Amino acid sequence: MQSTVPPAVPLPEARERLVLWLLALTQFTVIMDFMVMMPLAPQLMRAFAIEPAAVSGAVSAYAWCAGISGLLASMYIDRFDRKRLLLAMFALFTLSNLACAVAPNFHVLVLSRAFAGLTGGVLASIIMAIIGDLIPAHRRGAATGIVMTSFSLAAVAGVPTGVMLAAHYGWASPFYLLVLFSLLIWFGAWRVLPSLDGHLGRRVPLAQVLPDLIGLYKVRGHLKAFLLSGVNMMTGMMVIPFISPVLVSNIGVQPAEITFVYLAGGVATLFTARMLGRWSDRVGAHKVYRYVALFSILPLMFMTHMPRIPLYAVILFFPFFMTALSGRNIPMQALMTTVPDPAKRGAFLSANSAIQQIGSGVGALVGGLWLHTDAAGHISGYSLNGWIAAGLTLFSVLWIGQVGGATTAAAAPAGERQAA
Repeated sequence: MQSTVPPAVPLPEARERLVLWLLALTQFTVIMDFMVMMPLAPQLMRAFAIEPAAVSGAVSAYAWCAGISGLLASMYIDRFDRKRLLLAMFALFTLSNLACAVAPNFHVLVLSRAFAGLTGGVLASIIMAIIGDLIPAHRRGAATGIVMTSFSLAAVAGVPTGVMLAAHYGWASPFYLLVLFSLLIWFGAWRVLPSLDGHLGRRVPLAQVLPDLIGLYKVRGHLKAFLLSGVNMMTGMMVIPFISPVLVSNIGVQPAEITFVYLAGGVATLFTARMLGRWSDRVGAHKVYRYVALFSILPLMFMTHMPRIPLYAVILFFPFFMTALSGRNIPMQALMTTVPDPAKRGAFLSANSAIQQIGSGVGALVGGLWLHTDAAGHISGYSLNGWIAAGLTLFSVLWIGQVGGATTAAAAPAGERQAA
């Protein structure tokens, strides 16, 4: 028998929208925390007398710890009230940013980044679980679109502000800003979020937690969804981490001008994220994912085969790239909330978040294997990344048809009986 969770009491429309924007702002702090490290690399190298590989290690520490935390969280995320767990993890995340800001040496900074990854990875899972608990399935695409604007906000406002502050007040200032902003959001979430404990009625005994975690990876439908998530994230990370150095070395864009490129892309996604979410609700997540993913092959290939063009042309192109790459995630994330049995939604989404982090790490690692700088100072091998990303995209377009929701699977036999 399929287990069910008592539906949450519907929130008034105004409060529901406020909750979604608070979740988006929470996610914004997590994304900004991760993204701002990369443009801070030159200042960190000067401050701690380290090599670029060491800065890359600090970035990697966050991603891998976020993946580990997602795996561990799937063992306990469904054992607590969603609101209380969000507030607790967000408080620890805020503390990790304070630790980054006051780090006396690079070793402490790396440990603080790892701590930020452990807490930030769990927050993403909790946010998606709250959407699954509060928002009916037919409106989750639009809800996910609102929360996904966090990426746009981070690209448009968060990272440029952090880099500007760092240039004037030192590398630690973006982390102090994150601490202040996180405290304000935490207080807003404490006041606005409702208690979400309807899933606790089917809480399993502690002795059953580990077998249930292993069981998540034995469900055929879950494995199909995990493969889609991992490949989707790997596709983007084959290309995205290397955009800035390629634009500087191969296209001739100045490092200071990179801000305008990302700003243009962020502004575009700020508007398109919600449009794609509503479109996903109208015509279905599967169909929208296929359309957007197929379209994304064009900007992926152009990005990795870009000729030397003027800065204004790069700025005009980048909104298409950002819209396509981030837009694929909106219908995919909405679909993921429907895959598991409702009582296991939190655990499934935690495991899925871990798979996404691992996919990101693998994509960045593999994407850098054959890149090298030639005698002219240009980065070679980037075009191969584009061909691999295009192939992975085509695979995901075909594979998404294998991913179905638990409610759909449960409804199918009933429909067949009715037809009979």
